[in-house]
Amino acid sequence: METKDANQFINDFMVYVKTKNPGEVEFHQAVHEVIETLAEFLIENPRYIQSKIMERMVEPERVIMFRVPWADDKGQIHVNRGFRIEMNGAIGPYKGGLRFHPTVNLSILKFLAFEQVLKNSLTTLPMGGGKGGSDFDPKNKSDNEVMRFCQSFMTELQRHIGQYTDVPAGDIGVGGREIGFLFGQYKRLRNEFTGVLTGKGIEWGGSLIRPEATGYGTVYFAEEMLNTKGDSLKGKIVTVSGSGNVAQFAVEKVIEYGGKVVSLSDSSGSIYDPDGIDAEKLNYVMELKNVYRGRIREYAEKYGVRYMNKQRPWAIKCDVALPCATENEISGSDAETLLKNGCFVVSEGANMPSTYEAAHQFMSNKILYAPGKAANAGGVAVSGLEMSQNSMRISWSREEVDDKLHTIMRNIHAMCVKYGTDKNGWVNYVKGANIGGFVKVANSMMAQGLV
Repeated sequence: METKDANQFINDFMVYVKTKNPGEVEFHQAVHEVIETLAEFLIENPRYIQSKIMERMVEPERVIMFRVPWADDKGQIHVNRGFRIEMNGAIGPYKGGLRFHPTVNLSILKFLAFEQVLKNSLTTLPMGGGKGGSDFDPKNKSDNEVMRFCQSFMTELQRHIGQYTDVPAGDIGVGGREIGFLFGQYKRLRNEFTGVLTGKGIEWGGSLIRPEATGYGTVYFAEEMLNTKGDSLKGKIVTVSGSGNVAQFAVEKVIEYGGKVVSLSDSSGSIYDPDGIDAEKLNYVMELKNVYRGRIREYAEKYGVRYMNKQRPWAIKCDVALPCATENEISGSDAETLLKNGCFVVSEGANMPSTYEAAHQFMSNKILYAPGKAANAGGVAVSGLEMSQNSMRISWSREEVDDKLHTIMRNIHAMCVKYGTDKNGWVNYVKGANIGGFVKVANSMMAQGLV
């Protein structure tokens, strides 16, 4: 094999990926971020290059695309597009969420599925990686419209999933309501009650702590990073983006740890509450978002705080930033502002919320920066625990699940430290997460032959 330097290796590999996947910019970004930190490791371990492991890992094992016709409350027919990317099943059944959002396309789902492979590997649980969804928008739809869409979507998807094959979960636009409708249709068509979906209601096979898991895990990871410096979240000023499930429970855990959360956001804008979001205010946000499906500006109106229309919260002075909304929400200039304002911890609750430029600024300034595949793995970890409970027909207590979640996040942190510690002692969590996640999947693929 011809020996190449790391930069040449990265460039050649990205030419290969872009040629095979033209126009899929989100997927290119995700692969580039991984190969950049893996290149030296791969060159030092040429067996992975000779076996074309990365070429195999960036190619989905299966891509399923289908039409989803459904009728609205007026009887008008609509047609959306459904997807399932079964990316890599080397260490277990495909596992990953379903996203219902107008922006859903192959590029976004392939990026999410690729990230999911490494994230699931980091959890130490036996789960492969997948992702799916539709360009359907559940916002401003009635419950009956959402139900009809979910039933049509599952009528096709059920052919391709199963508790030993592919176990989807929720993601953006797919919460408890949607999982219920999807599971009901699966059960109706297949005449079986199995753990084919996670994020189910606690009364019918769900796990305690699942709604809280991603937000809790993001904060647990931030606390672990701070602990390496003899520090903690107590007394820290924290900015949080988003106001959905992940953001809500991240705020709850930060409050428990003694930090002060001063922001939340949605697609319309952000709020800045310098007094901090306490438990009472958080309860209001949960009711506003989960029950009334309102906008975050209503928080500003109720509590008389600043509302920043069409702005994200990254200009607010903080010690810790928890991006919990969506991909690429922290730009290079946002990162520069955060750093100038003294932010020294970023723990990603969303998937790839930092652009390539932003991530590089965080790493070059050597702050405590945790990528989503490590910091937000708590959600899929508890999904894996839900699968275990379903298989054993048992239900663990809230304390048991939370304890297992906390242990998993500590283990992920330890793996990142193992593979990401530089000679000078600084921990590159991006490098650590990528190598740590890669090794388990790569070794499994090699052991199983040409899979």
